[in-house]
Amino acid sequence: MKALIAMSGGVDSSAAAYLVKAQGYDCIGCTMKLYENEDAGVSRERTCCSLDDTQDARSVAFRLSIPYYVFNFGDSFRRQVIEKFVRCYESGVTPNPCIDCNRYMKFEKLYERAKILGCDHIVTGHYARIEQADGRFVLKKALDETKDQSYVLYSLTQTQDQLAHTLFPLGTLRKTEVRRIAEENGFLNAHKPDSQDICFVPDGNYAGVIRSHSGKDYPPGDFISTEGTVLGRHQGIIHYTVGQRRGLGLSASAPLYVCGICPENNTVTLGSADSLLSDTAYVSDFHWISGNAPEGAFRCRARIRYRQKEAAATVFPPEDDVVKIVFDRPQREITPGQAAVLYDGDTVLGGGTIRSAVRD
Repeated sequence: MKALIAMSGGVDSSAAAYLVKAQGYDCIGCTMKLYENEDAGVSRERTCCSLDDTQDARSVAFRLSIPYYVFNFGDSFRRQVIEKFVRCYESGVTPNPCIDCNRYMKFEKLYERAKILGCDHIVTGHYARIEQADGRFVLKKALDETKDQSYVLYSLTQTQDQLAHTLFPLGTLRKTEVRRIAEENGFLNAHKPDSQDICFVPDGNYAGVIRSHSGKDYPPGDFISTEGTVLGRHQGIIHYTVGQRRGLGLSASAPLYVCGICPENNTVTLGSADSLLSDTAYVSDFHWISGNAPEGAFRCRARIRYRQKEAAATVFPPEDDVVKIVFDRPQREITPGQAAVLYDGDTVLGGGTIRSAVRD
């Protein structure tokens, strides 16, 4: 069996490469070149998948005696990830580019490259599990829930086929075990810090990246209250996301939070913490891991942020390709552009993009 291993230069993908080779696979290592460090104005230590990280990945591949290649996917990454990121902020919604990167880069472009190379599987260092149940493949949480990444993997575009040809060797391990594997094998990245930020915005300056890639200026406008009263001036809508409290530049008798962004009027709506509570989410572009949407309403748990806990909810089947999720209790910051992912225990049922939220 032949496996193509996505190696970002980090400890996780390096340990995954070791484990798959130890299982007897004929391995090929590769790094996806997605952008130049200079494009984002960042240093090596705080990035993933950048050109500099290829040196770490190449070193691990050499120690494992496996072939290693760099694939230039920069054009696709810019078009399908960065440009979408820009469009979303311009539209007043908050995207999750890591989900798009997994969908379009790792499980589309890399999947296509694996087929060309005659590989039976692609391998990544994600913390998640793939199992079979009732003749179908299922995506499950990692055993170490503190590292679980199933939330960002729901959107595999050809789900069943891709799950059948994907390996997640770290799904049953803890991070301490992964670093120990790297140490025992002399990998130079055994203690390399985990990436904490969006790879092409590691300094957190979203607005700077958006302006750089769009070539546009985003004019100031009004902060308004939920009742429509003008509270002050904002710096441009790309500086704000729903739930934001810091950096508003306003003084008020009680904390204010961003609870709405309207590009058409160039306004940012501010309100109290209670203004962020909603109990119903409408979700589109939904991917069902089984390949089929349920016929009737069902109970499950739903997660609306990567690090947020799941909450009990009732899910209604799609109407006009929109899934309705009604939570038992109001949730804070159900944010348009983010993902809503459904779970039955540790099994991922599917997920999609939040379009709107209301409080009934």
